[in-house]
Amino acid sequence: MSAPRTPVVALMGNPNVGKSTVFNALTGARQHTGNWSGKTVSGARGTMRCDGQAVALVDLPGTYSLRPRSEEERIARAFLAAGEADAVVLVADATCLERNLILILQTLELLPRAVVCLNLMDEARKKRIRIDTDALAKELGVPVVPCVARRGRGLAQLTQAVARVLDGRITPQPAVIRYPAEIEAAVRAVGLPRAAALDALASCPPAGMTAQRLDDLTTAAAALRAEEVALTCVRVPADADARDRRIDRVVLSRRFGLPLMLLLLAAVFYITLSGANVPSAWLGAHLLGLAAPLAAALTALGLPPAAVALLVDGVWQVLATVVSVMLPPMAIFFPLFTLLEDAGYLPRVAFQLDHAFRRAHACGKQSLTMCMGLGCNACGVTGCRIIDSPRERLIAMLTNVFAPCNGRFPLLIFLCSAFFAGSAAGGALMLTAVIAGCVLLTLGVSRLLSATVLRGMPSSFTLELPPYRAPQLGQVIVRSVFDRTLFVLGRAAAVAAPAGAVIWLLANIQFGGASLFTQLTLLLDPMGRLLGLDGVILLAFVLAFPANELVMPLIVMGYLATGTLTDISDLAAFHTLLAANGWTACTALCTLLFSVAHWPCSTTCLTIWKETRSARWTLAALALPTACGIVLCLAAHGVCALLGLA
Repeated sequence: MSAPRTPVVALMGNPNVGKSTVFNALTGARQHTGNWSGKTVSGARGTMRCDGQAVALVDLPGTYSLRPRSEEERIARAFLAAGEADAVVLVADATCLERNLILILQTLELLPRAVVCLNLMDEARKKRIRIDTDALAKELGVPVVPCVARRGRGLAQLTQAVARVLDGRITPQPAVIRYPAEIEAAVRAVGLPRAAALDALASCPPAGMTAQRLDDLTTAAAALRAEEVALTCVRVPADADARDRRIDRVVLSRRFGLPLMLLLLAAVFYITLSGANVPSAWLGAHLLGLAAPLAAALTALGLPPAAVALLVDGVWQVLATVVSVMLPPMAIFFPLFTLLEDAGYLPRVAFQLDHAFRRAHACGKQSLTMCMGLGCNACGVTGCRIIDSPRERLIAMLTNVFAPCNGRFPLLIFLCSAFFAGSAAGGALMLTAVIAGCVLLTLGVSRLLSATVLRGMPSSFTLELPPYRAPQLGQVIVRSVFDRTLFVLGRAAAVAAPAGAVIWLLANIQFGGASLFTQLTLLLDPMGRLLGLDGVILLAFVLAFPANELVMPLIVMGYLATGTLTDISDLAAFHTLLAANGWTACTALCTLLFSVAHWPCSTTCLTIWKETRSARWTLAALALPTACGIVLCLAAHGVCALLGLA
């Protein structure tokens, strides 16, 4: 006899209603949550317990409607229409229930076996919003369970209600949306269940009606029914959102919005810069200090000296350098970035930048993926799934590399602080200016692409401004450390270890009286000099293709000719070394520009190929920023030469 089938429950809801928080609380998973729409663009699956029974829970993308206009809506509707779900949990935001009711009513037409999870009840009480849950359950014809998911309140009652729906102890009597008479007549004439009949009419509208007109009428009917239900069950004070409106008058104003955004960005960078130096030096000293014991242990195991040197001076040295340089800044930057996300500020950044991206004929959501790219370009490329238009999604993926990722921050921080500012505060301001320049470069290249190979006008999209919320510090730290910092660090370490072996071989294999590393340096030196760099710098960028964190230690190794990476925790000594090898302000400027605009790392390239399944667009992602970097360096070097600074 075959084992009984595990019931499947879908988790549905608008963006930013705490759906992923409910999923995490019910399954014990760590699905990433974010205080803006479009964070989840594919379904996550977990297991929850309902009256002792294992139930598969599928977290579907957040969507405002089941009328398939976006990728999120198509994924959600296709899953429900396929009949894979035995029931659905509809998560709604208690602070703005009327907007959520449109999706709830449309879903009940498609799958009436449902439970409504009325989340964020604590915030509704703070705003003095009163909801009659019994009346709401009567109007909708399905169970309604008030919850505060992030504190675990109401989840036990939610699982009990799901269990009763699954085993048939509750027979839902879902509310029916009343459509205009001509649509109701057409639905009856099709002879299919209501939801299936509406799908059929969408592809073959009634006589005298276009598909767009049909969609507008059905959506308007759902909105009208949602308003009727809200008027019956919800009482909202006139000043419920007064606090958020007062804050937004400052945050989103033309006078203060942009300066405040730059000030917050500078503050994040300053805290990262000033806080990462000491732990980075401590971590580097201790990790690199393990080289001698590790070499002794490998020698005791009988490995030949060459193999010991390869593993210790090559693999371990590179791995230790990447971890010591990368971990402290990420451990500071990611929690700060997540705090802004949880507080509801990042969607407002997208709102402020939307006009600029529309003028570049790109999608305003690209500002969100650009923010993701500040942590990791590969994550930013993956986040481009939230953009519906294939043309605009490609533009966002091709230009995401212009947002400096965490691996490039150490070099940018050093150049800004040592060559142009001289202090942590000045370095933070300089770095903020560099990021602002990167945004302008992103906009310029996006406009160029939209006017040439990816022609088109910007599409519209819905961007919800969520309420301001006090971030949960404990969850922010855990999520940023495990879901972001360690994830990115592990991926960088995976490519840094084999890269260390290759770098050691290049530095220690002799050819023509010099190492291969030196030979390659001499070969690239003319091109490097033309760009205002030199052969060592250019080769460092080439060999750092697996991980951008390797650029600084590779430059040190090239100048010292040590055959292995060298500790660079002493930035003053690093500055002295560079100056002794001919570095000027022009060299630092060209290196900074090339760091901002050059080929993406191997992880990002692999991600672009996985997202596009196109070798052509992956090669374009390599060539486009490199061409921009070459043009910028040539221009900067030329100007410096005219001014006598080269």
